[in-house]
Amino acid sequence: MIKAERQDLILEYLVKDKKVLLDQISKILKVSEDTVRRDIKELSDKGLLKAVRGGAIQRSSIPLHFKDRQNIDVAHKKIIAEKVLEYIKPGMVLLVDSGTSTLTVVANLPKDIALTVVTNSFPVASLLEDHKEIEVLFMGGMLNKISFSTIGYETIQSIRNIRADICLLGVCSIDLNFGVTGDDYEDSLVKRVMIETSKSTIALSTSDKLGKSESFYICAANSLNTIITEADPESDYLKPYIEAGIEVR
Repeated sequence: MIKAERQDLILEYLVKDKKVLLDQISKILKVSEDTVRRDIKELSDKGLLKAVRGGAIQRSSIPLHFKDRQNIDVAHKKIIAEKVLEYIKPGMVLLVDSGTSTLTVVANLPKDIALTVVTNSFPVASLLEDHKEIEVLFMGGMLNKISFSTIGYETIQSIRNIRADICLLGVCSIDLNFGVTGDDYEDSLVKRVMIETSKSTIALSTSDKLGKSESFYICAANSLNTIITEADPESDYLKPYIEAGIEVR
């Protein structure tokens, strides 16, 4: 089998299974793992997949800049927000990160609900200006101009002083093997501390982010208490997450 044929088959299996493993695909193609590794590297260099330890996964197509992400999957984010609101009760302390899905949740909070919202997101803090019953604690630090949020030592240390009832986490990618991962190193560190200091973590994820991975590790998938997507929780591709002990809504 020539290289072009091998690489086409690797991409076909990737589309079908959302990942390929070196040991499995080498047996299927009847070539060495080193050969498959080289094929995967070439495909990764072309931007057709993302090489990871032990194989490859689909490359995320999510635009990085906050302004661009705001206009992606708007209807799906509204569905997710409606599901999340069922978990939020008066008097809670919410830790809200800088994702566009979390911003949609905040935009749909009832005007009369009494909460404390802790956030490092400028858009979230700004949106809560007219909510008279919501106390806002803004975590200072260095400005990340891509996500319009604060990052760095000061932000992390401030978050360590909070024990939130719920962390609302906007995520780039969730994979049962590779965990919750992000595009930005500093932002991923902030998300990790948010999870560690919260009693419960709800990940807000459109279904296209499942089974994918980015460069920077945040936490194991089963560190999440709940994953909320726009999809029907009974969908077959969500069952592995339920079997891993994660609530899926």
